[in-house]
Amino acid sequence: MIFETTAPRQGEELDASRLSEWLTANLHEPPGALEIEQFPNGHSNLVYLVRTPTHEYILRRPPLGRVAPKAHDMVREYRVLDAVHPHFPEAPRVIALCDDPTVLGAPFFLMERRHGFVVRHSAPAEWATVPDYPRLASEAVVDCLARLHDVDISTEKSSTAKLRALGKPAGFVERQVRGWAERWNAAKTDELPEMDSVIRWLHEKLPPQLAPSLVHNDFKLDNVMLSPTADRVTAVLDWEMTTLGDPLADLGLTMCYWTWAATADSDDPHPATPAITTQPGWYTRDQFVDRYSRKTGRDVTDLGYHETLGIFKLAVILQQIYFRFKRGQTTDARFQHFDKRVRGLVLLADRMAAGTSR
Repeated sequence: MIFETTAPRQGEELDASRLSEWLTANLHEPPGALEIEQFPNGHSNLVYLVRTPTHEYILRRPPLGRVAPKAHDMVREYRVLDAVHPHFPEAPRVIALCDDPTVLGAPFFLMERRHGFVVRHSAPAEWATVPDYPRLASEAVVDCLARLHDVDISTEKSSTAKLRALGKPAGFVERQVRGWAERWNAAKTDELPEMDSVIRWLHEKLPPQLAPSLVHNDFKLDNVMLSPTADRVTAVLDWEMTTLGDPLADLGLTMCYWTWAATADSDDPHPATPAITTQPGWYTRDQFVDRYSRKTGRDVTDLGYHETLGIFKLAVILQQIYFRFKRGQTTDARFQHFDKRVRGLVLLADRMAAGTSR
């Protein structure tokens, strides 16, 4: 589907008058009415299309209500994109940052609009004339991830200084486990002994870390835009968690989404899984990993650990969303059964841990 917009959801409207004043003062936009639409499909940050008489902007701001510490950090995401875009053109160009929460109730930033197809549950109608589009799209996604991990962060060139400031790769995986466990405890609404078991396993089975790279930390099919010819990624989205660390953490998380058709105890796909990748012609999980390994030359022996870590992180993300719903901080009805999806993911992670040798 094309990245479609709708009228802003009730309670998630932007103050058009305040935003117009800010655009005039900071980007020299002429005063006047704005057209504001919302991209409705995300589960986390709020994303809008803002049209002025002369420009189109994408505006990103945090979700409403209390959020986890260090989560939904718009100032940091702006700085990530500012650092990454010159080295990885699939990262959209940022335009302006507002760190004054009095303007729209929270910090926000503007970036360029990219065009393409975001694929979730079905292929765009335009691909009907593209022979072998599932293979082309699969390869485009794998190759894009490989290019991201091949961005040079090791040199002392002045042009890469902003990249090197994005994270401290030493001890990356251990910090991921510890930090996401803390998020789980802060958002927990029910006791799940299996989650305690998963967290213990992740702490005890830490694998050796590969040479560090940029790590997007949420690289999945519906976080990329694909071209009308299906063979090219036109944009990678949602950079708020990007850092420096073990590239297998990215690959493991991508595999969490690629062909898992259902949670462990439910017939329904968990909400972030694009079940389209189970259809004929799309890469299998083994094909995806094999192509990535050949493109990058990286050892993927410990991918099972990182995939379990990815399922664990996904469970925590959905739990944080459910926590906000349960506390009345969002009324989006899509979130009311996320507790069941969280439980399914926790059981899946526990089962994967039990079946992984490391």
